[in-house]
Amino acid sequence: MPEGQNSNKTFEIKDCALAALATGKKSQNLKELNRNIGEVESGSLYYHFWGGLLQPRFDDPEYNNDFASWIRHTLHDKVLAEQIGIIDPTEYPDLEELRDRLHEIIEARLDELQHLAWCKIDEQFHFITSQIVVFDTKKTIYKAEDLVDAIPNMTSSSIFYHFIDSRRRTYGNIDDFSTWLYGFEGKYNELIHLLSNIDPFFSSLTELRSQLSNIVTNYFMESR
Repeated sequence: MPEGQNSNKTFEIKDCALAALATGKKSQNLKELNRNIGEVESGSLYYHFWGGLLQPRFDDPEYNNDFASWIRHTLHDKVLAEQIGIIDPTEYPDLEELRDRLHEIIEARLDELQHLAWCKIDEQFHFITSQIVVFDTKKTIYKAEDLVDAIPNMTSSSIFYHFIDSRRRTYGNIDDFSTWLYGFEGKYNELIHLLSNIDPFFSSLTELRSQLSNIVTNYFMESR
């Protein structure tokens, strides 16, 4: 085996797309939104928090999830929009705990409101779920150093797949790069730690790719 190669496996670079699927659930006011949040499958919560990275849907970058954007722009509740808008889904071990947090915030706001705002029929919140479609890029890397050249050339959707969607697929909810690096028997623990400090939610995929690239490039330059 060549020096520095992972004894377990190579790293196969994948790409992906999110296929949006209607759930049939829609909300015209805050009570309906709260009820539907409790009823939809967890994949819908995933889509409304993360899907905007792959399929931007609002021009206002102030809000990073669809719930906050709809509450602000349609129900015109700035207070609640800000509370929902600062939720970072990476802070929750799973989507069920994220669901519980949404309920907690919305129910507290409902207790404060004297009047329930309703939106027009054509402005209802439509709950969407999604399926991820994975593509094989036919690109493979064998050594950790290969990440230096590989990451800048990955598409934004490939970054999404390996650094964000991976958290639903890996033990410990970590990214694919770190999972692979663990296979080098502790050699790259420092790099793994550096990658773990990146919060992927409040950055665009282009910014995220740049952060990843800078970290791995600087790491291998300093370790020479």
